[in-house]
Amino acid sequence: MSVNRNLEKIVFLALMVAIDVVLSPILRIEGMAPMSSVVNIIAGLLMGPLYGTLMAVFCALIRMTFMGIPPLALTGAVFGALFAGWGARWTHSFWGSSLGEIIGTGLIGSLLSYPVMVWFTGSQQNLYWLIYTPRFVGATLMGSAAAYLVYKRLEKIAMIQHIQKLFGGTINEKTRSIPQN
Repeated sequence: MSVNRNLEKIVFLALMVAIDVVLSPILRIEGMAPMSSVVNIIAGLLMGPLYGTLMAVFCALIRMTFMGIPPLALTGAVFGALFAGWGARWTHSFWGSSLGEIIGTGLIGSLLSYPVMVWFTGSQQNLYWLIYTPRFVGATLMGSAAAYLVYKRLEKIAMIQHIQKLFGGTINEKTRSIPQN
């Protein structure tokens, strides 16, 4: 792979991190970040599981460091991005990416948030295993609906198709190819 292609990937990854950092506080309620789900789904479709997960990790670290967000930023977003990328790869569709986000963030991330928050707060008071699940699932459902509207616009843009091909696929539903990395 040429230096130019690597640079393009890094620049697009940085752009997606910036978009996620800026959008995730919108409509944010503790334990609910639907805009983060939007970006995870789109990243899964455009960049695949590896780069989508890197984006989520960088964004979570920035949000935790500069915005005072608890470790929920890591437990939710990272698994959602990973599963959104896998879902996009396996099903070659928006719906696979969306389902991956719901499973990764809504279920796995929410359940892993309990022990992380018990460790983080040092207390089990007011915490129980399923405390985050309704919020996380709700956020992923809202995020999936919004991501669908964004996706329908993005799939028609030539530059987005170029980015998708850069990461190993295309967003066009007719060719049904998703990045493999």
